Amino acid sequence: MKKIISSLALCSSLIVLPTISDAALGDKLLKEGMTDPDVKELQDVLRQKGIFSATSTGYFGSITKDSVLSFQRSHSLTADGIVGSNTYQALIANSTSTVTNGTLLKYGMTSNEVEKVQQLLKEKGYFNATPTGYFGTITQTAVMNFQRDHGLAVDGIVGPATLNALNNASSSFTGSSTVNSSTQATANDIVAYSKKFIGVPYVWGGTSPSGFDCSGFIYYVFKNGGGVTVPRTVATLYQSGKSTSTPNVGDIVFFDTTGGPSHAGIYIGNGQFIHAGSSTGVTIASLSNSYWAPRYLGSKSVF
Repeated sequence: MKKIISSLALCSSLIVLPTISDAALGDKLLKEGMTDPDVKELQDVLRQKGIFSATSTGYFGSITKDSVLSFQRSHSLTADGIVGSNTYQALIANSTSTVTNGTLLKYGMTSNEVEKVQQLLKEKGYFNATPTGYFGTITQTAVMNFQRDHGLAVDGIVGPATLNALNNASSSFTGSSTVNSSTQATANDIVAYSKKFIGVPYVWGGTSPSGFDCSGFIYYVFKNGGGVTVPRTVATLYQSGKSTSTPNVGDIVFFDTTGGPSHAGIYIGNGQFIHAGSSTGVTIASLSNSYWAPRYLGSKSVF
């Protein structure tokens, strides 16, 4: 997520430095009293939805809080006036993404159905905790691992396809960790596709060629370049991926820019990765870069 854009003019050339923080949208709380470029972009999004009519200033005051509260109430979210991951997801949700066939089970829910899913996951070796009925990060990670092993869209949400697979899969299923030729071909396709967007600007919440944030870029490229659905935020990407000792082409590389995994890119080989930086847009960088090297957390595969 864009926080500060730093630049240095030297010998009539403009050198754009990495931002102090390239955190992922949805991984940073926005609340009353803050002044931040992300607040300004939040206000723009709220205005587009007809909820915010004031001037976008970047200051999170009472008018912004009231707008957020109004949005949260109308979308059955916890009305606290704070923009966290759940509110962010609702803000950027595609208007065509509606539930028509029953209730989806997802992060943050508490119900008897969630407890039954946890029990199914436990029987199949994916869930080691006590089923409680609360859909938290442990459940979400278990669902993602199950989805990946069974060739489903990896989104951490239990819909009809995932539920059907849970009901029909044999117990204690163990997925293959071998990277086969098909997987490598997909990774190569994703990397080649990602390079088409070099130069596309960074946009808060962006998930299209008109502008990306770091996780939005990864989400778009994997889905459209390789037919692979991955989680939308860096936090959930980091939770769902399988760690690799050294990055392979197509792996996601993670960085700590604000405390914990908060920025990510796609490894393209030769010590380089492609990412959407808040001060650079989509660009290729080196893992050995003086800014990125000390912030590198490791790599994970999502195949």
